[in-house]
Parts: sequence; structure tokens; C-alpha cells
Amino acid sequence: MDYSRLKNWHQMHKEAALYGRYINHGSITPLIKELPNEFTVEQLGVSVQKRPIEVVTWGEGSVKILAWSQMHGNESTTTKAVFDLFKWLHLNKNDNQVKQLHNSLSLKIVPMLNPDGAEVYTRINANKVDLNRDAQDRSQPESQILHNLYSEFKPDLCLNLHGQRTIFGVGNPAKSATVSFLSPSQDELRTVTQSRKKGMAIIANLAQMLEDFIPGQVGRYDDGFNLNCVGDTLQHLNIPTILFEAGHFKEDYDREETRAFMFLSLLGVLESVALQDWDKNPDYRPYFSIPENSKCFFDIIFRNLNYPNRGLFDLAVQYEEQLKNTAVHFVPKISQIADLECYFGHKEYNCKGSEAVFSSNFELKEGVILEEFKVKGDLSTTFSLKS
Repeated sequence: MDYSRLKNWHQMHKEAALYGRYINHGSITPLIKELPNEFTVEQLGVSVQKRPIEVVTWGEGSVKILAWSQMHGNESTTTKAVFDLFKWLHLNKNDNQVKQLHNSLSLKIVPMLNPDGAEVYTRINANKVDLNRDAQDRSQPESQILHNLYSEFKPDLCLNLHGQRTIFGVGNPAKSATVSFLSPSQDELRTVTQSRKKGMAIIANLAQMLEDFIPGQVGRYDDGFNLNCVGDTLQHLNIPTILFEAGHFKEDYDREETRAFMFLSLLGVLESVALQDWDKNPDYRPYFSIPENSKCFFDIIFRNLNYPNRGLFDLAVQYEEQLKNTAVHFVPKISQIADLECYFGHKEYNCKGSEAVFSSNFELKEGVILEEFKVKGDLSTTFSLKS
């Protein structure tokens, strides 16, 4: 596939009804109802608060792929990308490559597994359970729905679609981890099994493709084993699974640029599975050349500030995402006050020893909201941190 052309297509034709970080079930309901005839929709059940959970099916091939998005309700980027994929498949249904995909694959996608969490923009479900730690107990209706789906469908490959915070970087010196992948472990020893190799080979292809768009910004997620996680459980059952993590692109807090890379990655998986020998002696070794994620970023770092009785210090600000009136607001909070030489900021300011001036009732400590402050001296400016 010509991914540069696909990137341009996405810029012009992505699903316009979905934008930004707050995507709830009401956002996708009209799109699900309006899906063209080549898609079939089935309601699998309901969430704790009785919101429907649907699966969309496309394709008539023998290779079965299962994907699900918004298992964590506040991780919406891949949901947008899923509907972009649906639109692309429909508008290009007469293209020979799309016909080949249709004849090779049977694709099932759950666009929103945790609609209750999505409604209030939280990671957990309405019972305050992290569904990605409920794979063994299956204490929640959403977990049972997913378990029943993969048990009945018997997929050849699973795609676990998530989003990650702005704190993750990759490489040295670090760049923002805009996209990260993982072929999860299936035992405590993190054995490189045949099931893992299949996912690793696909991920290596995806990383190579994305390098043209976001060089040095593709990471490999930590593969520590936890059988309570869905991906680890599936891999433990010898079902190849790929974890997607949609991360931060420069000044892209709505995750619209990252959305495009998720769209390209979904297509990359379909191409790898349908058009290549993905499961026969897969070349998984390049997977280990992808650098691992590290927690090394803050949203903003002010370096070399001065303050009475404290001397020189660095100040890190991290945005806290809060839902207000159906919009996600980014509230700036002080995260660390220290020497942050080993950390990076998505924005950085060198204050060169200028004195920080806060409001009269402000207490300089970690965890407090910092919307604005001044510095005096050679720099002499006011920083506004409001989103």
C-alpha cells in the first residue's frame, strides 16, 4: 500500500463526526446505524449502566481478526481511527486491494467496550473496575462480553487498542512516544513463543512504515507479564495479540495527528495479514530494535527558575484531563520541583535564573494548579498555562 497517499486521504476524508478526546457512545451511535450494507452490526450485550456494546463485522475471508477500542473509557483515539477505517473500506470497496482484503479477512471490531467509562471520561467502568485487569475474574459484564466474543469467534489475531499518556518518551535523546506497540508476554519468563513472534513480525512492519512519518517516535511497550491483562491472557491461550498505544504528537492534545497514525497502523495490520505470509516463519527479530518506552516526559518544563529561600530549580507541569460540559479540559498542575536534567518537556523554557513571581496566596508545591505566573529579571515575561 502507498501509505503517504493513505495519509493524505485521511487528512481529507477522516470521519468528520468524531473529533477531539471526548468520544462517548452517543458520538458513535449515528455512525453505527449509518454503516453501509457491507458491514453488519450485532449488539453483544450491555454495560453496567445498560449502554449497548456492539461489534461490527466486515469481510468474508478465512483469517479472523478481532479488535476492540475504548476498553478504557478515556482512550478514544483508536475509536476515531476505527471509524476512519470503516469509511476507507467503504469508499474504496471497488479497489482491487480492498477486494482482496475482503476476500481474505473476517474482521470483527468492538468500537467501544467501555461505554460507561467513555461517558464520564474515565479509565474504569461504572463499577470502578479496570477492565484490562479483569481478564481472569471476568467480574464485569463488559469483560464477559469480550470473553464470549473471542471464545466464539476464535480469532487468528487480536488487536487491543489503547491510548497512553504524554509522559512516555522513546530513544536517547528522547522523543515523544507517539505510537507504541507490544506483543504481550504469555508467561513470567517472557518467552519468545511462536504466537508472540507473529505479532512481533507485524509490529516490525508497522514500525518501519511509521518511521517515514514520525522518525524516532515509535516505541515498544513494556512486556511484563500479568495474566489479569487481556492481552497477556490471549497470548497465554496462544492467540497472537498486538497492543496499540496511541500517544502524544507535538502540540496534538486532541490526538488528531496520532489518529492518522493509528489509521495507518490498522491498515498495516490488514495488509500484513491478508497480503503477506504473516504466520509462516515470521521475521520477528527487527521487533527488538524498536526502543522501549520510558517515563521521561512532562508537558512543560521551566528550567533554571529562581525563588526566594529555594535557589535555582526546575519546575515540571503536567496537564490533568478533566471532563467539563462534554469537553476535555487540560488543567495544569505542578508535577515536580527538582533538578530535572534527565527529563524532557513537550515544551521547555529556560528561565536563566529569573525569579518566579506567583500570586500572593499561591503555595509553591507539587499537585497545585498553576495557570499563570511571572518571571522578573532579564527574561521578564508572564507564562499562561491555561489550555
